[in-house]
Amino acid sequence: MKRVCKLTLGTLGVLCLGVVLSAGAVCAQTVQDLAGTWTAVSSVNEQDGNKTDQFGPNPKGILIMEANGRYVMAIARAGLPKVASNNRTTGTPEENKVIVGGSLFHFGTVAVNAADKTLTFKIETSSFPNWDGIEQKRPFTVTGDELKFTAPAASGGGTLTAVWKRAK
Repeated sequence: MKRVCKLTLGTLGVLCLGVVLSAGAVCAQTVQDLAGTWTAVSSVNEQDGNKTDQFGPNPKGILIMEANGRYVMAIARAGLPKVASNNRTTGTPEENKVIVGGSLFHFGTVAVNAADKTLTFKIETSSFPNWDGIEQKRPFTVTGDELKFTAPAASGGGTLTAVWKRAK
């Protein structure tokens, strides 16, 4: 009788350990796991073997994902120049070029595919209009409070790897 109890308790212990370990590996199975506010850490573009900080070494950005799958993402280069006229509709071509090239936003819905570890952004509207109405599947990982995903077709060409940190 004692031997049966030890085996049963041992088996139960192994099962509990398996549940605990698999719970750790089940990170980001749904968009609810990613819900919250994230701040930009880096946004590195790789094209033709060259890597560049798409929005500079200290990008300013926010990614907000709601548990219902709605999201908004905005990112900009730190220190963008002010428009001399103080009117965003009358910026010079040079001012507009720097500002547009140094910022990006989009919003819509996002879904998590745990099986292939991808996020699918269904972009409703973007500051890069070519993305309006399209879906983008992006491989991702979550490590602690860090979300990292790759955009295989970045808005500036090449492949972009974005790193975000969960806001506290």
